[in-house]
Amino acid sequence: MDEFSFIRSIKPDHYRQSSLIKGIDDDAAVFRPSGHDVVTAVDTMVEGVHFTRQTMEPEQIGYRVLAANISDLAAMGSTPAFYMVSITIPSDWTHEELERVYEGMKRLGDSYQMDLIGGDTVSGSELSLSVTVIGMVQKGKARYRSTAEAGDVLFVTGTLGDSRAGLEWLLNPKGQASEDHTYLVQRHQTPVPRVIFASHLSHLERLALNDVSDGIANEAKEIAEASDVDLFIDLKALPFSEPIRNVFPEHYVNWGLSGGEDFELLGCVPEKDWSQVIEAAEHAGVPVSKIGHVKTKEGPVPVVMVNKSGEWERLTSSGYTHLKEKGD
Repeated sequence: MDEFSFIRSIKPDHYRQSSLIKGIDDDAAVFRPSGHDVVTAVDTMVEGVHFTRQTMEPEQIGYRVLAANISDLAAMGSTPAFYMVSITIPSDWTHEELERVYEGMKRLGDSYQMDLIGGDTVSGSELSLSVTVIGMVQKGKARYRSTAEAGDVLFVTGTLGDSRAGLEWLLNPKGQASEDHTYLVQRHQTPVPRVIFASHLSHLERLALNDVSDGIANEAKEIAEASDVDLFIDLKALPFSEPIRNVFPEHYVNWGLSGGEDFELLGCVPEKDWSQVIEAAEHAGVPVSKIGHVKTKEGPVPVVMVNKSGEWERLTSSGYTHLKEKGD
């Protein structure tokens, strides 16, 4: 199948967003938002680096790469609207498999009324998906990780480490899979971005958010550095699911700190607004946990501290990062 036939096969039969003027079928897409700021994010997944056919079906690959992008929009307080897909296609992927990849994206995108409005296709040695998402947020209401202040509550949605645990089981299965294993695998393959939760906090005057894609240790460090504050995390307050406690009792704490790809939201709000965060979580059907607090920076650089066995220790940025300087 040639490029144009493939594009026709994935073209939406209708669009949902009223701001869209022109979608697929021209050199570029056109949209006209009214009263909103435009938020964009891009994420790339490469076969052999971010996934293998051992760990994901084609639909799950598509779902997950779009979910990673939508989670970024959620952290900005943005409502998802559009997405574009650039795909590198190797010769050993069939047309049917590629359609299943797009079907996975469509399934997730449809749940947020998103429209596929463009992209590109090229040939290559490994399957690679680069997805750009576009969201809308009321003017001046985008959330930034740079707005945390001393006295804030530090919180996180959901549970931590599940995705890393699911990946571990997929790569190294041992024995018969239980309901716990199934739960962890699902959390890895089809995570749920916390868009609805974030939308219920749109009325708050100040809210710092960061999505947990590289590990909570890394995300906390990003908030601390962006806001120029110190963050303090109570290790005993970190939320963990029963499945991860049951299946990986020796690893779940470390994976909660550094596993990444849970796509939960780490946030900071004034103490007076904490009750509203709890209400937002209840409306969204998402657990939320107070895991620490924010203090004025004491040293020359912002730090993240963790309470281990009653003593505060500096938490290094042990979350997975794609680029490291020499010597790290």
